[in-house]
Amino acid sequence: MTALPSEAAFRAVLFDLDGTLLDTAPDFVTAINRMMVESGREIMDPALIRAGVTNGSAGLITLAFGLSPSDQAFEPLRQRFLGYYANCLAENTALFPGLDEVLTRLDAHGIPWGIVTNKPARYTFAILESLPLPSRPSAVVCPDHVTHTKPHPEPVLLACSQLAVAPDQTLFVGDHLRDIESGHNAGCTTVSAAYGYIDANEDPTSWGAHFLIQHASELNGILFSA
Repeated sequence: MTALPSEAAFRAVLFDLDGTLLDTAPDFVTAINRMMVESGREIMDPALIRAGVTNGSAGLITLAFGLSPSDQAFEPLRQRFLGYYANCLAENTALFPGLDEVLTRLDAHGIPWGIVTNKPARYTFAILESLPLPSRPSAVVCPDHVTHTKPHPEPVLLACSQLAVAPDQTLFVGDHLRDIESGHNAGCTTVSAAYGYIDANEDPTSWGAHFLIQHASELNGILFSA
């Protein structure tokens, strides 16, 4: 991990969505396995699907069907999967344990928070509208809103602009190397969420984040002195 900037003051917090703020994997499991059953295939191990969520719909199709994006059948299957997902995207999705308190305390301290995700806006906003969050995000940046997605700094910089907070006063939390790179590239202080959807080949300790946490509640110690 890199050294924490001296006298860091966090006036805003940004979260990646899947695997960082929200545990969306249960609904991905439902969508993939409903698709597998209706395709006459054996259902997949939920643990495999959970680890693959970080790679998005394309990664899940590759995982489930062994196809690459160049295969003719790939895109029709991906679109079919997205249809399944759209029908169950808020059935079992929830905040990760500990984040209810974190968001409540952010609200009590008047610290705005936002989301920077590579998840398309139509799914992101549908999920957020369905969940009883303790406070609401003041910025939500999806791929639809930018030219370059993470690990480029553009989405993080846009979210900081929407929050009217400088990047060097913002904490960015993510569960993938691209999140940490995006945060670094934007000038934020970064947190690796090791509780998230970490691929077996990934090592969060090597990402160069300022902080590494094993549980979301550890954010309280980073953000609040008491």
